[in-house]
Amino acid sequence: MKIVVVGAGYVGLSNAVVLAQHHEVVAVDIDPRKVEMVNDRTSPIVDVDLEEYLREKPLSLTATTDAPGAFEGAELVVIATPTDYDAVENFFDTSSVESVIAEIGAATSRPTIVIKSTVPVGFTGRMQAAHPDAAIIFSPEFLREGRALHDNLHPSRIVVGDTGERGRLFADLMLEGAVATDVPVLLTGSTEAEAIKLFANTYLALRVAYFNELDTYAATHGLKAAEIIGGVGLDPRIGDHYNNPSFGYGGYCLPKDTKQLLANYQDVPQNLIAAVVTSNTTRKDFVAADILRREPDVVGVHRLIMKSGSDNFRASSIQGVMKRVRAKGVEIVLYEPALEQDEFFGSEVIRDLEEFKRRADVIVANRRSDELEDVEHKVYTRDIFGRD
Repeated sequence: MKIVVVGAGYVGLSNAVVLAQHHEVVAVDIDPRKVEMVNDRTSPIVDVDLEEYLREKPLSLTATTDAPGAFEGAELVVIATPTDYDAVENFFDTSSVESVIAEIGAATSRPTIVIKSTVPVGFTGRMQAAHPDAAIIFSPEFLREGRALHDNLHPSRIVVGDTGERGRLFADLMLEGAVATDVPVLLTGSTEAEAIKLFANTYLALRVAYFNELDTYAATHGLKAAEIIGGVGLDPRIGDHYNNPSFGYGGYCLPKDTKQLLANYQDVPQNLIAAVVTSNTTRKDFVAADILRREPDVVGVHRLIMKSGSDNFRASSIQGVMKRVRAKGVEIVLYEPALEQDEFFGSEVIRDLEEFKRRADVIVANRRSDELEDVEHKVYTRDIFGRD
């Protein structure tokens, strides 16, 4: 089967690699650099498993910037283009997905279209109504950045928003490429599948917000947050997982997905979803104020990435903290090897770690790092358990 995957980010590329183990796959991206790297069997994103599979596995995978050419003869097209949250419109920007669907419609073949990009609830139904001759389904992804291929090889579940033959076919394709064999599969309506994605991520954000607010309370009253969290987690209904405090939930998915779900509640009574969104702002306010109480002249920010094993810092929570600290007139210097530029939003980027340690009065780190052990007295973090 010929399959086209549009978008070579961590979602698209991990799906392409899984499918290319047994089928002819063409990855399409507008970035020539990404295309060249994929064709050279090099991963354009940091992901250990992706790097290994591209380098060592016999994959039927090519990449191109020529979308119309790729669509010819394709039986399946997977769309994994970005859908960033538009704060002005209060909605996901789905223009990239809509553009691909229109482009597929102009092709001579009529492939099944699977949307992997996160979209508002009801989007797939609207697209199907606008393109009645197309077969459009939605299948949410549940992947971690830096572990995207691993999570496709060992999926916690496969959800496909189609209860018919096409839905079963796509689920079988993903199962075929997985290493895990006992994977739960749910075939449901497209709108329900869209809701599953947003509600799942919002629950994760809620859990992050809950333990962050617990940590805020403990820090304010001089209590040991680790002991409180440990005791709370002994309840098996709560569990000892996903409970490590941070500067707030961030990354590409949780901030935008929670806001989108809140937007979908426009005509529905709610209190909790709005509180999850608001709590993340409050947490950053607290962290920034806690840093400023130390009266630093220079604040060093150690890494922008959300977690180890990733090179992505889109919407990372530490950036919100940086903005608040800088707004009070405090100089900020930044150590981030993933950055090529010498300045990041008005802050100096220092590439020499030792110089960075010397320059900073307080070193802000969302997650602990062994390379800061010698200046532990300078480090400010809310990372209690030393894990993501």
